[in-house]
Amino acid sequence: MKESEARAGEALRRLLAKIPILQVEGIEAEAMSDDWEPDLIARLLVDGRQHLLICEYKSNGQPRYARSALLELRNYVAQRTPEATPVFIAPYISPAVRQLCEEKGVSYLDLEGNARIAFRGVFIERMVTDKPAAEQRELKSLFRPKSAQVLRTMLREPGRAWRVTELSEISGVSLGHVSNVRTGLIDREWARASDDGLVLSDPDALVDAWRDSYTAPPGERLRFYTPLHGSAFEEAARSALRAKDGPGHAAFASFSAAQWLSPYGRTGTHYFFADEDGLRELQATLKLTPAAKGENVVITVPKDTGLFADTIEPAPGAVCTSLVQTYLDLSIAGERGAEAADHLRKEKLTWPK
Repeated sequence: MKESEARAGEALRRLLAKIPILQVEGIEAEAMSDDWEPDLIARLLVDGRQHLLICEYKSNGQPRYARSALLELRNYVAQRTPEATPVFIAPYISPAVRQLCEEKGVSYLDLEGNARIAFRGVFIERMVTDKPAAEQRELKSLFRPKSAQVLRTMLREPGRAWRVTELSEISGVSLGHVSNVRTGLIDREWARASDDGLVLSDPDALVDAWRDSYTAPPGERLRFYTPLHGSAFEEAARSALRAKDGPGHAAFASFSAAQWLSPYGRTGTHYFFADEDGLRELQATLKLTPAAKGENVVITVPKDTGLFADTIEPAPGAVCTSLVQTYLDLSIAGERGAEAADHLRKEKLTWPK
């Protein structure tokens, strides 16, 4: 028995041992053959009656791999042992794959402790709240600045099929990095490979996962006071944002971007992203003075300048962070921000099913 299968078998044995009416007679690895065979078969006694668990172990529990395993398990049980219970086992099984297992009528167990196994009046369900460190690292990697440039590029045209080379050129990210993002999206079934290229298949799930792991872009957060208000502030801000005489970049962000994209509720503070040149332009045009408290302008100078490659301009000079970026920033801006994010999502961030 392989080491990975042995670990899976031991995890299954420990789980079953907690059920008084169950007796584990044995957990065996199936011999290799040309035909598909399950990795493990658990032989049980349930109140004195024999029952089999037909188990398949995958070292990767992402939807791409889980879906094929569930099909193989269901076919094997239907053809060979109709009374048996199919069980999918992996190091970690995400909530999306757990739901898929339930829809397909397949029990599951992961090595983190999540489990749902049901048969003959036996029902075992256990959920662990924390994601394993490896899963968290993998997700964070998928949403880091370079990867995020690729994702923002794809989400601008969610129905487009992308070749790796053109996605690299347009996003400004290396071919190798784009390939890694491609693999991550396909494994989670957030995108699929077609004859024409990579196509987003579930942008909603992608944006949900991005939101759930999102943190504010690293950079310097500066607070200022401006004496300008109302139309005078708006006119000056738009003038600064459309300034073409320098290399600077700046954009309305968070609540301020949402006011142009999908108004929900006003706030007394104005928010911007800006690089160093854009910051100087805003300081001069908006007559900003530093404020330790009582600020009404907050400017973030992000380390990720890729944010400025994804701006939109819903009105002349009203340069804003993109719909997705604005949504993400609002989602971490407290209760009012979450409400504004939900409003923006419903109004502007919908995709054909």
